Amino acid sequence: MIETTSTMAAVTASAALQTSWKFLLNGGIFMIPLCLTSVVGMAAILYKFLSLSQARVIPDALARQMVNFQELVAADRSEPILNEFSKGASALARLAAVAVRHRGKPQRDIILAVESSAREETSHLHAGIGVLDIVITVAPLLGLLGTASGLVTIFQGLSDATEHLAIARGIAEALNTTIFGLAIAVPCVVAHGYFTRRIEVLTARLESLLADLAHACQKATPHS
Repeated sequence: MIETTSTMAAVTASAALQTSWKFLLNGGIFMIPLCLTSVVGMAAILYKFLSLSQARVIPDALARQMVNFQELVAADRSEPILNEFSKGASALARLAAVAVRHRGKPQRDIILAVESSAREETSHLHAGIGVLDIVITVAPLLGLLGTASGLVTIFQGLSDATEHLAIARGIAEALNTTIFGLAIAVPCVVAHGYFTRRIEVLTARLESLLADLAHACQKATPHS
């Protein structure tokens, strides 16, 4: 039973692979840039998933410690969290390190220093979004270009002896590039919306935590 299931799965996978390969071949030369576009789009999506992970932006453990920063300073137990800041393993740690370096200054000065560094961190958070924008725009256009090119070739070869079935088959094959272009763009659009919203949420959380830290640094003088 297990061997039969494995054989059926292998046959199904082989048939799907052959169908996909035939689909790409029927699309013509424009399938090459479309394949490259799809690789770039998937790479950008994977990169954003990794770069916007909780551990790289706002680690939960560090965020909890920052909430109690004043208490840690008062209890002379701030050394571990200061070490985390100095390591700079996350966006929160790097910005918190800026606030701590300006401790003892007026809160406005601390906030200005943090905001200056936050602009650089924000640009890092948005890295890769521009690539998705390009893929979303270019993929459907390449698909339409491939379809238009295929239709021109079909119509140039028309004659009185041409079979209508052959024409229909040729048009269907010419539309393959449009289908592929849209198939690339749709997941990129969804990913773009998700990442944009996640950046907004993470940025708002960073602002809240760093505002509290700036207030604490205004009054506290942690041991370093």
